[in-house]
Amino acid sequence: MPYTSIERPEAGYRFIPAVFQYSAGVAALPGFRIERVRFAEPVPLAEGWRRIAALLDAAGRPRTAFCACELRSPAPFSEEGFVAFNRGYAAVLAEWGVLVGEEGRNPVARSNVCPEVAPPAEPSFHAFCYTVPDAGEAAPSFVVAGSGEVEEGHANYRDHIVAPGDVSPAGLRAKARWVLGEMERRMAALGVAASWRATTGVQAYTVHDLHPFLAEEIVARGAARHGLTWQFCRPPVVGLDFEMDCRGVPVERVVAARGSTAAPS
Repeated sequence: MPYTSIERPEAGYRFIPAVFQYSAGVAALPGFRIERVRFAEPVPLAEGWRRIAALLDAAGRPRTAFCACELRSPAPFSEEGFVAFNRGYAAVLAEWGVLVGEEGRNPVARSNVCPEVAPPAEPSFHAFCYTVPDAGEAAPSFVVAGSGEVEEGHANYRDHIVAPGDVSPAGLRAKARWVLGEMERRMAALGVAASWRATTGVQAYTVHDLHPFLAEEIVARGAARHGLTWQFCRPPVVGLDFEMDCRGVPVERVVAARGSTAAPS
């Protein structure tokens, strides 16, 4: 899928249009930076929206500054269930004025994965990102949305999965190779010239063994330059086995499970 980006000056970022539930990635515009906030424990969506709104208010930022998030769900969705979930999620973005244009393009980059061990009881927020003004000359900040081993934009996932059902070392290598390439395509569309060298965090989500291809496919291409966070999670749709996301952000914080007190991570 060829990618281009759209600027959103009033929100301080540009985004790569993708599908209705999320964009493929966001990057701060000149004069802004992206900051990431992680919740110490997953926060159920309804409470999470309230917590995020309060944190944006405390930072003096509008709702439209909300530009990326990471979700945790109890288990992979069916394709039909995923569509239903995403409609409810996007409805809140519409209420916040985040969706763009008459067609309601979703500019928010997102990952939504399912912990295999101790999953949350309901879909929850793990982290989110927002823009803040920055008059300095820090490196451009960005967030690339999560991608599994399937191209977005088709009528369904199941008919387009790379190496479907194959979780052998060879099958997983093929999946990882496609996903890594997708991360690079999205970074290029966001103008991240240094690619992996510009990342401050790279995450992989799979319950299968990635060690057989870790060195050759991930480390050798520079994707683990600052280490790799392997989260023992499944992608959000039944049939997918490997997902990644990445980011380059200068400020990250962790907020307590209750309240809005933030501390540097």
